[in-house]
Amino acid sequence: MELTTVQPKGRVMTGFTPSPVEPLKHQLLATLAQHRMASTNQLHVLLRPDRSRQSVSERLNDLLGERLVDFVVLPQSHRTRVWYLTPKGARLTRDWPALRGRPPYPITSATAASLKTPHTLTVLRTHLAFVADARRRGDEHGHLDWTPEVFHAIGDGERIVADAILHYTLIEGQQRRKLRAFVEVDRATMSSERLAAKLIEYARLWAYEPQPVGRRRPAGGPGWLRWYPVFPRVLFVLTGASRQTLDNRISDLKAMAAHHPLVADLARAVPLGAAVLEDLDEHGPTSDVWVPLAGGKPRPWTEL
Repeated sequence: MELTTVQPKGRVMTGFTPSPVEPLKHQLLATLAQHRMASTNQLHVLLRPDRSRQSVSERLNDLLGERLVDFVVLPQSHRTRVWYLTPKGARLTRDWPALRGRPPYPITSATAASLKTPHTLTVLRTHLAFVADARRRGDEHGHLDWTPEVFHAIGDGERIVADAILHYTLIEGQQRRKLRAFVEVDRATMSSERLAAKLIEYARLWAYEPQPVGRRRPAGGPGWLRWYPVFPRVLFVLTGASRQTLDNRISDLKAMAAHHPLVADLARAVPLGAAVLEDLDEHGPTSDVWVPLAGGKPRPWTEL
């Protein structure tokens, strides 16, 4: 079940882009606070797709001069710059309303930035595929509707860290469906077994009911209800290997969903899917590119 509301009649549908009323420098800082890092081109596509890339570069250089941002240069990339907040920039944005409750995680050196760059940029590339699709369709999914590195307790002092939580408003005629998804971005840097085991962690989160201190009050139901009205669907996005290797990894995810008792229970209650990032780039997330982990033919992520 998803939350559905009625769209006001007479509203003209347009692709969702950040408001030009808010200063671009403010949006750049907010985006880097939210996503940790982004290349100049990613920031251009995300924030000002209808303007020149130069307009974004100029504002970034202004922020660089104010020592609010810094950058590293990607190797073998024609001098591509990847931007991140300095500690000063992180302090400035920490209490902004849109970022409230978001840990700042400032990057304190170019070395630290370089270590985080490959995975962080791939997660943001996944976000951009959803952004482009939403603009094409007239749905709502903007630069702050994707929150990387989301932590949740799963019991026994352990926690799950999702690569991102996605918020998306699907507009179908007069109806607005609010969808959420945990997103796991796999660059084939871990074993297929470890990747599939991530499903066990999500199943534990789905089943976990925190116990009140001293047990004076009855348990209040699953812990995830504190953050989500409906448990988010779980999406795996794979890249970084041959098509055969990626297909094998998706098969291992399906096997985990079929044979692990708790994951099988999750799969009956929550949509689970996997797709290849290059397919999202080429066809869009609402194309038939998602393999349902509970079985069935490929379909859009919205129909898992």
